[in-house]
Amino acid sequence: MNNSLAPAVCMERIQTLDVLRGFSLFGIILVNMIGFHSPYGYYNPYEWWEYGDLTAYVWIDIFVQGSFYPIFAMLFGYGMVMIQRKALAGGYSFWNIAVRRLLVLLAIGVIHAFFIWYGDILITYALMGLLLLLFLKIPGPFLIGSGMVLYLLPQLLFSGLFILIHLHDGVSLTDYTDIVGLQNSQEIYSSGSYLEVTSQRIADWKMNNLSGGFVLYIFLILPMMMIGAGAAKLKWIEQAKEHWKMWLAIFLIALPAGIAVKLIPFFAGASLSLQYIQDALGGPILGFAYAAGLILLMNSRLAAGVLEPIAAMGRMSLSMYLMQSIVGTLIFYPYGLGLYGKVSLITGTWLAILIYVIQVVLAGIWLSKFKRGPAEMLWRRLTYGKNMKRRSGTNEVNEF
Repeated sequence: MNNSLAPAVCMERIQTLDVLRGFSLFGIILVNMIGFHSPYGYYNPYEWWEYGDLTAYVWIDIFVQGSFYPIFAMLFGYGMVMIQRKALAGGYSFWNIAVRRLLVLLAIGVIHAFFIWYGDILITYALMGLLLLLFLKIPGPFLIGSGMVLYLLPQLLFSGLFILIHLHDGVSLTDYTDIVGLQNSQEIYSSGSYLEVTSQRIADWKMNNLSGGFVLYIFLILPMMMIGAGAAKLKWIEQAKEHWKMWLAIFLIALPAGIAVKLIPFFAGASLSLQYIQDALGGPILGFAYAAGLILLMNSRLAAGVLEPIAAMGRMSLSMYLMQSIVGTLIFYPYGLGLYGKVSLITGTWLAILIYVIQVVLAGIWLSKFKRGPAEMLWRRLTYGKNMKRRSGTNEVNEF
């Protein structure tokens, strides 16, 4: 038996994992907010926004876009291994629990995507999580290596092809705008009925996911989950103090490298090809830097204390993610305040920050009275059923 999966007497929550999740939710709402209040998938943002809004978008594009979903995906893989470890300690079937858990997440994702907001990530995580189960018997180092190969080889191939396209027949971001889609989105999300909004929401989800999207996720999301699962088997976060040199090296290398790749379109010309490279390569590299930096900070008791409110957000990550979508759509969609298309990017960004701060406060209040967030409670109940107490145990681990 792999020693990293040997049963343990007590498995407690790891605050660093919760801080990373809570921090990821900040980046997620900054990007998602743009989609809440504008037809983000249909226009060229560098033509759509002007003056101060354009400056704000540039900062988000460089430091946020594409850099937070890799962290969340790696944490998802990390959590799967912790559930596996817990199942072995409890003497019950990990496979049965994991499959049921992911199917419940899939159902939550379908409700979220089709009835709340089209930019759902839960469906993708559930499906990629089911694929991840096939790899969890692989030892940690090989799991990390396989994840890196599965990610890098396709991305380097695609990036090389896109560079050739850019050099010979570059497609400018100017050609990116979908006028018909933009007009439909603007009209329906600003003044349509709930049924019309739902129809448009489903159409937008299909556009983002069914036109080759899920195939790409196998090379974008699944590898990150594999890397996270491998790191969990090696206990890289639990033993962060022993691995501080590794985390420092990752931070010092990934931070400048990620920013450099993210800046390529600003020096070589904004094109669809270079934007792909910016997000697919620069985004995850910068995400690794953010994760490594936070892990290093969490080695300090002072920093851990300061970041404790962010950890509360991470403990309720599913609830808070869903809450962001509910609040965001109620503010902008016609069955709410109807502000779609009526706010600037700067206003939307400040609103995202305000919502996040309020969520941090609410998470602390909620967890002072309850053990888990409401969505987490429902998820566990539907996963474990009547045997929830016996199978889920009394000790908390970082499961999502």
